[in-house]
Amino acid sequence: MTTPSANIILCTLNARYIHSAFGLRYLYANLGELQSQTILKEFTIHERPIDVVEKLLESNPKIIGFSVYIWNVTEIGETVAILKQVAPEVSIVLGGPEVSHLPDKPECVDLADYIIKGPGEISFRVLCEQVLNGQRPLNKVIEGVAETLDKIASPYEFYSDEDISNRLIYVEASRGCPFKCEFCLSSLDKTSKPFELGAFLEEMDKLYQRGARNFKFIDRTFNLKVSTSVAILEFFLERMTDNLYLHFEVIPDNLPEKLKQALMRFPKDSLQFEIGVQTFDPEIQGLISRKQDNNKTKENLLWLREHTGAHIHADLIFGLPSDTLDNFGKSFDQLVALNPQEIQLGILKRLRGAPLNRHNEDYQLVYSDTPPYTILTTKDISFTEMQRVKRFARYWDMIANSGRFKHTLPLILGIKNPNENTSAFKRFMQLSDALHNTEGSTWKIALPRLYKLLYEVVSDELAIPEEQMREYLEKDHQRTKQKGSLELILNSRKNNKQGKANKRQMNHAS
Repeated sequence: MTTPSANIILCTLNARYIHSAFGLRYLYANLGELQSQTILKEFTIHERPIDVVEKLLESNPKIIGFSVYIWNVTEIGETVAILKQVAPEVSIVLGGPEVSHLPDKPECVDLADYIIKGPGEISFRVLCEQVLNGQRPLNKVIEGVAETLDKIASPYEFYSDEDISNRLIYVEASRGCPFKCEFCLSSLDKTSKPFELGAFLEEMDKLYQRGARNFKFIDRTFNLKVSTSVAILEFFLERMTDNLYLHFEVIPDNLPEKLKQALMRFPKDSLQFEIGVQTFDPEIQGLISRKQDNNKTKENLLWLREHTGAHIHADLIFGLPSDTLDNFGKSFDQLVALNPQEIQLGILKRLRGAPLNRHNEDYQLVYSDTPPYTILTTKDISFTEMQRVKRFARYWDMIANSGRFKHTLPLILGIKNPNENTSAFKRFMQLSDALHNTEGSTWKIALPRLYKLLYEVVSDELAIPEEQMREYLEKDHQRTKQKGSLELILNSRKNNKQGKANKRQMNHAS
C-alpha cells in the first residue's frame, strides 16, 4: 500500500486508540487551501517512537505539527528527538497546553523549530504558509491568535467513518470557563463563549445521520446556560436510540427545575455526568478560588441518583493546599453517602501555567519531575500517606468503580450496618493497606485472585464473618456472569511457581 505524500502532517499520540484528536481536526478544518497538502496521523503512546517516526517520514513531509499534552509529552519528546536526528530538514511545530506556558517548558521545546502558544486555528495556517513559501519567521515562539468562534471553521466533517464507528466523538457547544479553580488551566479563561446554537445542532445532526451515537462534550461547564443545555438535551431526546450515549461535564450546584425535567426523560444509562466535586472542605475551596455550594451539590447529586438513570462519575482530588489525610477522608465519606456510581480519586498534578502553582512554596508542594507530574508530598501530607492514597485509589477503581462488587462493596464500607458509626474511608483504607501487604502490588491482579483476596483479607481485617463474605461474593459472581465456580476460586491455593525452564527453553529441550 502506497503512503500518500504530504507537505504537512498533523500528528499526536493519544492515550488510547478510542480517543480522537479533536484539536488536530480543528487545525485541519482551518487550513484553507493547505488542506490538500495535509494529512492527519494519530498514534497511541503505546507505540514505539522510532516506529512513529518511520511512519511519519513515509509521507515526505516538510512540516510536522504535534499537539502536546501531559499524557504524551514524554513520547512526543522522544519522537521529536529521533526526527531531528534522521530528518533535521523537517520543521517541527509544537502546540498544546504542555508547551504554552513558557518559560516553564518540557525538554521537547528546545528541539522544536516553532512553538505556538495558545489557540492555533489561525496561527498554524499562517506559519505553514510562511515556511512553505521560504519566509520562515525569525521568532521561534508564536503567540496564538484567538479568533471569534463564528469565524472558526467546524471540525466535525473531518471525523472519518472509522472514527464514528470505533472512537469517541468529541464535540463542544461552548469554549472556556468563567470559574477560577486554580488547579485547572481553564481558570485562565476570561469567560465561557458559546458557539451559535443552530449551527452547532446542524453539525450534531450531520454526525448523527452518519451513525455517530457516542458524543463526548468537552465543555467545561455544560449546564452554565440552562436554556442552551435544555435545547441540546431536547435535540438528542428527539433522536433517542438504544445505543445513544452522551457524556457531559456539569457544575454540581446548578440544577434548576427546567434542566431536571429534561434529564428525567432520558433512558437509564444514556447519560454520563462527570461532576467535579474535588473537595467539600470550605477552607481548601477558598484557598484554590473554588466557588461551590456544598449543600446544593449534595442535594443535586442525591436528586440525580434518585430521579434519573444518569451514570454519575464524581471527582475528588487529594493533595490540594492545606489538605490532610483526615480532611480528604471526610470529603470521601460525604461523597460515598451520596452514592454516585463512580468516584474518581485523583492525585493532584502540576499543570504548567495553573494558578495553583502560587501555593508551591507556602504549602511545600513537591511534585514528581516526570510526567504526569504527580504530587509527592506537601506540608500537611507525608510521602507515605500520599503513597497509601495512591494505592487506595487504584484498589477503589478495581473494586468499586469497576461495578463488579455491587453487593460486597457496601459490606466492606460498613453501609450494610446502618447502626454502626463508621467511616467508609477508614474501612477501605484498612482494606487497601492489607491488600498491598498481602499482594505487594496494585497491578496485574486477575479477577479470580481478587475474589479470593477479598474473601480472605476482608474477613480478617474488617471482622466480617466468612460465611457472610462468601454469600455476598457469590451474589456478585453470579450478577456479573463470571465463569467457573466461586467455591473453587475461594478454596484454591496460590500457585507459587517453582524455578524451571521457560517456554522457549522447553521448546529446545523437547
